Amino acid sequence: MTAGTHAGRTGGTRSAGSVRHTVFLSPLGALTLVADGDALTGVYFENHRRGPSPDELGPRDAAGFDEALRQLEEYFAGERQSFDLPLAPRGEPFQQRVWELLKKIPYGETRSYGVLARELGDRALAQAVGAANGRNPISVIVPCHRVVGADGALTGYAGGLERKRLLLELEGAASVTRTARLF
Repeated sequence: MTAGTHAGRTGGTRSAGSVRHTVFLSPLGALTLVADGDALTGVYFENHRRGPSPDELGPRDAAGFDEALRQLEEYFAGERQSFDLPLAPRGEPFQQRVWELLKKIPYGETRSYGVLARELGDRALAQAVGAANGRNPISVIVPCHRVVGADGALTGYAGGLERKRLLLELEGAASVTRTARLF
């Protein structure tokens, strides 16, 4: 695996408002990493539903992405089960609560939308949890791929169901063979 162009990389702290991006070539396709200052604001697969527009990416500049790229390489090599990176996903307060819950789902395990809704205090929130999950801007690192239907079926993933299945397979999750029925 390689990680974008890294010529001219510099260290140091970046101030908020310095939006930039780099590209990481994963086994599942290119991942675009977006940061503002020192925090990741997005990680998107190519052809990601709801991905940012090109003008929201800022310039391509690998400076400051070293640790994120290293941790992603380790994850895809099966050597890392969690991420320790500064994150600043942009979203509504309810979405933020759901994304925090997603980070607590252990590697190799899955949770249903209903289980997450109960953890938020109201099983009736399952559909809202699904909507927030679908708007997660930090794929892989905030593991929205670990959320499945109540029957364990693989359901929507902004990076595509095949990528979701492959991520769960990489993690050794039990719920990787079924997909949701259309009819």
